[in-house]
Amino acid sequence: MSFTVAAAALLATLAGTASAVTGGAPTPGASPPPPGSPTGAPASGAPSAGALSLIAAQTSPRKSFYYGFRYPKLSFAIASTQQQNDLRVDVVDVAGEAVRTFFRNDVAPNAESRIRWDGTTNAGRPAPNGRYTFRVSSQAGAVAARPAATTSEAVNLSFAFYGYAFPVLGVHDYGGGGARFGAPRSGHTHQGQDVMAECGVPLVAARGGRVQYAGFEGNAGNYVVIDGKGATFDFMYAHLAQPSPLKTGDPVRTGQPIGIVGDTGDATACHLHFEIWTAPGWYEGGSPVDPLSYLQKWDRYS
Repeated sequence: MSFTVAAAALLATLAGTASAVTGGAPTPGASPPPPGSPTGAPASGAPSAGALSLIAAQTSPRKSFYYGFRYPKLSFAIASTQQQNDLRVDVVDVAGEAVRTFFRNDVAPNAESRIRWDGTTNAGRPAPNGRYTFRVSSQAGAVAARPAATTSEAVNLSFAFYGYAFPVLGVHDYGGGGARFGAPRSGHTHQGQDVMAECGVPLVAARGGRVQYAGFEGNAGNYVVIDGKGATFDFMYAHLAQPSPLKTGDPVRTGQPIGIVGDTGDATACHLHFEIWTAPGWYEGGSPVDPLSYLQKWDRYS
């Protein structure tokens, strides 16, 4: 069995872990995420709705990542005093501000409706990290539909949303001074941050996008570079135990398995060497920046 086939088989067995922890893709290879729900348009003329209440509302998953495998999705049904209702569904941040709005017209009572949010704001930009809530209301006013007094189902409208996933799915630490960005090396300085973990621990994409390069180099060993979707950064992962099943040009989702921790190349211990490069990109005119504060931030919530 080739290294690539072996790596693909191993990653397939680890995919359940990645999906549960990060909302990542269930297989090593993945197409781009399906589009979110269309925004729709407000009702023409004067919008109309009866007295609204929610008889069912479920949001899943409870934690999602931008350009990840599973977008936040709301499934809901209303009760109303009239048969056709012009609704708006807002994605609301903790300050109560609507970051994204969807319009649904002529919605009937007791009929299931679904909204899937792709993580972008009304301005088309990735939404900030944080907790969000779906809010269902009439287009004619800002009063949110509340759970019906007669419903026996739990109504769940809230979820967490993040732009990046921590790339190491296992016990880890950040090593000593030699693991830091800028640490001296023979003829150069260290351009990334080492994350120490046992060989074989699964690795996932911190940000989805497209594989810029996947291969082997004497110092880096097996490595992958991903051009981040909706970000100004490229991300480089080095010393993978085996060649990644991902190939140059492949789409990658946030939280998708990309390989396992190893000690290939010039590594003296099992670890992930992780780099972040500014635009225009990795060895394309960009510059490496210290990844430690980013990793620590992602580590706290992933």
